[in-house]
Amino acid sequence: MGNCCGKPNKPAKKSTAEIAPSDIVKAPPKPSPAVRLTGPPTCALTCYVRFALLRKPVLLQFTPSDQAPVLHYGSDAVSGTKEALIQYIESKFPDPPLTRRQWSGGAGEDDATPSVVRAAVAQHKSVVWHLERMVRWAEDLAARGGGKRVARGGDPAMGSPRMEVRKFARSYSQLLEVMLEHAQMEEKVVFPVLERADRGLSKAANEEHARDLPIMNGIKEDIKTVGVLDSGSPDYQEALYNISSRLKKLQDHCKQHFEEEERELLPLMEAAELSREQQEKVLEQCLDVMQGTHSHLFRFFMEGLLPQDALHYLDMVIASSNKERVASMLRMIVE
Repeated sequence: MGNCCGKPNKPAKKSTAEIAPSDIVKAPPKPSPAVRLTGPPTCALTCYVRFALLRKPVLLQFTPSDQAPVLHYGSDAVSGTKEALIQYIESKFPDPPLTRRQWSGGAGEDDATPSVVRAAVAQHKSVVWHLERMVRWAEDLAARGGGKRVARGGDPAMGSPRMEVRKFARSYSQLLEVMLEHAQMEEKVVFPVLERADRGLSKAANEEHARDLPIMNGIKEDIKTVGVLDSGSPDYQEALYNISSRLKKLQDHCKQHFEEEERELLPLMEAAELSREQQEKVLEQCLDVMQGTHSHLFRFFMEGLLPQDALHYLDMVIASSNKERVASMLRMIVE
């Protein structure tokens, strides 16, 4: 990954809690190449290309201009369509790949899979990854025992134990909002489409959503309790282990639920035989329901996706008719 603007800086060491799938990239055997991008900073194409380059092992320098986006690398100066620019980036920096011949979602998915199904699968991936991160983070906090001094077992970037618990609580609250909005999206938009095709089909899925609400809210209350405990006390450490255990249980429930949906329920969207226009309308309705996830939480949500999945998700939302929302989302993930 590189900088989004200005002079390239040496990347800071990240705490365990801040590592994203896009960071799991093998370091190149030689210094990262420098790439310069010029273009209007609020232009959707400029933001899209910046986002793509930030997923590559390059040092990116962005220079705002009032001209169409141009990618500068060595003696090359490349401009054109989104597809042309991404193709050039992939040809010069193939790892990690950003494009695929076929969508790598659930079993049996291909390019003919309805976009709403692809969107739901991507959301599943992000939620599961963030849950796993929260489990690891809670275990790490408990193992460190909340030492009073950061130097005795903490990451200076995360601050004191109390500060880190606040960050942990904020991250879980963000995840909780994404999860609740995703469930509402399915209940208000996806399941009714299936229900019209086969009555009673989505009843079990709705019950699954309700089943996990108590544990989701319970974890939030447990985190509040940890925030007022003495970070050096046995109760503090035990509470964190309990949170980790409950998060792991929630993660297992979600993975099982998502796998069942992807195997048994979502593929039936094809049987609903929606026209392309109807599919676009359904996806638009899904984005309307998930306003928080696709506004102030969009950067957080995208951090949970591998580069290929992230760019593919962007391609889907860019097709939305609400161009103002799309432009805002793109700016949010690069600025």
